[in-house]
Amino acid sequence: MTSAQITLTVRHTPSALDARRGVVRLHPEVLDALGLRDWDAVRLTGARSSAALAAPASADATPGAVLVDDVTMSNLGLTEGAEVVVSPVKVSAARTVTVAGSRLASVSLPPHTLRLALIGKVLTVGDAVSLLPQDLAPPPGADVSTARSRLSGAIGATWTTELLTVTATEPAGTVAIGPSTVVGWRDGAAAAAVPAGSSGGSGTTTLTATGGTPSTVDDVLDAELVEEDPAEDPAPPVADLAGAGPAARKLAEWFDLAFHRPELLAKLGTSGQLGVLVAGPEGAGKATLVRSVAQAEKVRVATLSAPNVAVLEPGSAAARVRDAVDRTAAGEGPGVLLITDIDALLPGSEPPPVATVVLEELRTALARPGLAVVATTAHPEGVDPRLRAVELLDRELTLSLPDSAVRKELLRILLRDVPLESGVDFANIAERTPGFVAADLIALRRDAALRAALRQRDSDEPRIAEQDLLDALASVRPISMSTSDTLATGGLSLDDVGDMTEVKQSLTEAVLWPLRYPDSFARLGVAPPRGVLLYGPPGGGKTFLVRALAGTGALNVFAVKGAELMDKWVGESERAVRELFRRAAEAAPSLVFLDEIDALAPRRGQSSDSGVSDRVVASLLTELDGVEPMREVVVLGATNRPDLVDPALLRPGRLERLVYVPPPDAEARAAILRATSKNTPLASDVDLDATAAELDRYSAADCAALIREAALTAMRESLEAAEVTAAHLATAREAVRPSLDPAQLADLEAYAAKRA
Repeated sequence: MTSAQITLTVRHTPSALDARRGVVRLHPEVLDALGLRDWDAVRLTGARSSAALAAPASADATPGAVLVDDVTMSNLGLTEGAEVVVSPVKVSAARTVTVAGSRLASVSLPPHTLRLALIGKVLTVGDAVSLLPQDLAPPPGADVSTARSRLSGAIGATWTTELLTVTATEPAGTVAIGPSTVVGWRDGAAAAAVPAGSSGGSGTTTLTATGGTPSTVDDVLDAELVEEDPAEDPAPPVADLAGAGPAARKLAEWFDLAFHRPELLAKLGTSGQLGVLVAGPEGAGKATLVRSVAQAEKVRVATLSAPNVAVLEPGSAAARVRDAVDRTAAGEGPGVLLITDIDALLPGSEPPPVATVVLEELRTALARPGLAVVATTAHPEGVDPRLRAVELLDRELTLSLPDSAVRKELLRILLRDVPLESGVDFANIAERTPGFVAADLIALRRDAALRAALRQRDSDEPRIAEQDLLDALASVRPISMSTSDTLATGGLSLDDVGDMTEVKQSLTEAVLWPLRYPDSFARLGVAPPRGVLLYGPPGGGKTFLVRALAGTGALNVFAVKGAELMDKWVGESERAVRELFRRAAEAAPSLVFLDEIDALAPRRGQSSDSGVSDRVVASLLTELDGVEPMREVVVLGATNRPDLVDPALLRPGRLERLVYVPPPDAEARAAILRATSKNTPLASDVDLDATAAELDRYSAADCAALIREAALTAMRESLEAAEVTAAHLATAREAVRPSLDPAQLADLEAYAAKRA
């Protein structure tokens, strides 16, 4: 395949048929110049790199443009008119593809239906992809009509607008999904591959094009399924496992005793049997830890992917585990069977029938001399408890989320062989990456390299600058946040909030201090506040304050509307609360923002929803001060009806700090008007201070609406208007009336006085 590349201008496709299908249109001359056939895959490099299928545009199309849809444009991080580098790309057959999506999609769509929708598409990790089948040139194995009917039946008419995020592929790089690909949801089930003449075995299944390495989508989809053991990349030395030193030393001690000093254990009346469960956040490097320690101890490692085995029928799954054990034991010297993501094979809730057989196989394996079993999981609470029995995986190691110091060291290690500009401040980048694990920092390095390459296309010695790494933060989200709604800060900080001095100080003490200065609290022997309730009249700027707070503290923010966690199915609302706090803990330091908390946690015993609200309140109380204390997670609730919130939530140790956001006074209204109109040209006769003094009972939202309405009034007079005058403001006041209710204000002030 040619290595040519062409820089083209991005144009939004006018064709509805091409939209959201991962297809780009290139002029026939461009296809010829790149050595491509119709429907070959191309790499597109903009702010980030993505891939798509290349189809010919009409002969009268502009040769210098590439027609892309909105999803592809978003994947590239570009807007219309920007430049994108187009080049051929080698496509690998996807052995496994993992995606994340909305709760509706992940609950309603079984993995085999998901695969039907994605067959024939080319993907890279981080891409958004729609469920619309690639039916413009249906690939081998596609069943478009069945896919459409199943998608429509599963999630209704909204299936055409649903977007998924590709979170992992095996192998890495650009892959194509075919009938033999194992497709699954992140933290969920996967669709079994459709083997072509395969009878099991313990190797990792891969697709190889007949006659050589797959290079086009057709090669991949016509490929033959072959069993093989891919060569593992050398594991990094143990010294490079930043933050995992104690766990590595403990695992090395266990390997040394079990494999090299079994006679010592025998003299002490025990056996050298070794079964270990390694737990930790996704992407934290659990499997890398095992491989690195095993490499240092000169121990062989054979890897078995539990999600790939879990999708097989019980007989094949048991045979796959049995064969993996036999192959691990058959080699020379001691060996470790590494089972990744074992919670997929041995789930704690409703374990499949094959679980008993697998447990027995592992028990037999551990009885063999010179063989250990190590399993990894990101959800230790979701693993079958029988796995932790004495004769099985009775030892456990836990990898914690990297703190700022560990992230700094990880960045230093990951970037030490990368050409950098002088003065890159790893500490600054580490401070701006809360919740990032090693895998996230690798993604950050990759995105920064793309930005540096685009910036220095003609340079003989390109280098990554600190700004490239900081800019990459706009597009790289930590794995723990990949399925969460985040609160857009828009670059705000508390300095951008006018007035409200006491409110800002209270929020700084209650939210930022526990996350920034945990050592100070520990030194003084006190626990930091767990939560804050922000209350005040509607439109008073509570959400604006939270956005500014998040921007100031560089926090991961989990924003949840109160009603979003309510579910009619028994147990689902409680599960959603537990999942919310689990993800917040994995992304720490983090802020859980519960907007409209009065809808989520009303007073118990007064609802008519079959007890759903009461159980949600109980779940919140458990998470706030349960057996497992929250670390580096602060909960912030907002409401304009604090009297409706269950009182148990407001006692010390829970949402113990109540912060009243009063309506803006004249000085605050003037500051709001100035901030809102900073980009609006005002005539010399406009006196914002005088106007603010007259806006009694106007909320912050009302003041912002007044400026907007005044600008619209000027436009109504003339679309060529160049400024907003005092007359326009006066006219706008007739349309924008004050929204603050005196009775509600009196109630809130009385509530605040009682709590003072």
